[in-house]
Amino acid sequence: MSENQKKVWITGGSSGIGKSTAEKFAKEGWLVAVSARRQEILEDMAKNPNISSYPLDVVNEDNCKNTFLKIISEFKEIDLCIFCSGTYDPKKEKEINIKQNKFVMDVNYFGVLNCVKAVEKYFKERKGGHISIVSSIAGYRGLPNSSGYGPSKAALNNFAESIYFDFKKHNVRVSIISPGFIKTPLTDKNDFPMPFLRSVDFAAEKIYTGLTRSNSFEIHFPKQLTLLLKFLRLLPYKIYLFLIYKLYKR
Repeated sequence: MSENQKKVWITGGSSGIGKSTAEKFAKEGWLVAVSARRQEILEDMAKNPNISSYPLDVVNEDNCKNTFLKIISEFKEIDLCIFCSGTYDPKKEKEINIKQNKFVMDVNYFGVLNCVKAVEKYFKERKGGHISIVSSIAGYRGLPNSSGYGPSKAALNNFAESIYFDFKKHNVRVSIISPGFIKTPLTDKNDFPMPFLRSVDFAAEKIYTGLTRSNSFEIHFPKQLTLLLKFLRLLPYKIYLFLIYKLYKR
């Protein structure tokens, strides 16, 4: 472990965007602390000398705190955190499912809050660093069959905007990542056409480039889709709801 190497903690790192992003940072020479619940996958990833395994259940606040303390004791410092854990089950969101919605909110929203809280004191005292939260285009505005996932991501967007100001006072950067449709085990559950579907390697490349070569608050991709949705976000409710309903009926 070199003192000159940059160091990143990535949660949700056992599959999908999180796993590919962890491997991308490791390939670029970063030291990567990767966390998720599936320990066997993390241990396999840790065969890469730049990746270390730190099993974690993000819904457990104490587990998040203790895991980060262990990372700091071994890595000595962390430059960047990418909080990527998330869950999604479209079949359970076709109608309101209170149990499922609470579970989604626990993982996607409160799981991220637990991780941010775990690193808050460290980054503020360090007077530097970067916290990036993986959200989704589903957080832009309400979408059909997304009574749990969409609101959880909208909450993350608002949360990131809110803490941005406080962390900035301590010279700590906060950003969000808003992917479109990326082929992962989660999106494989979708039973509808996904426009501009991209690979996890595409996502990892965009995330790495955005976090290391840009100071933007939001990294979003693919632009063909995200720019369209950003335009729709500006529309009055009457027009937006009409257009989305027409597309939904098709």
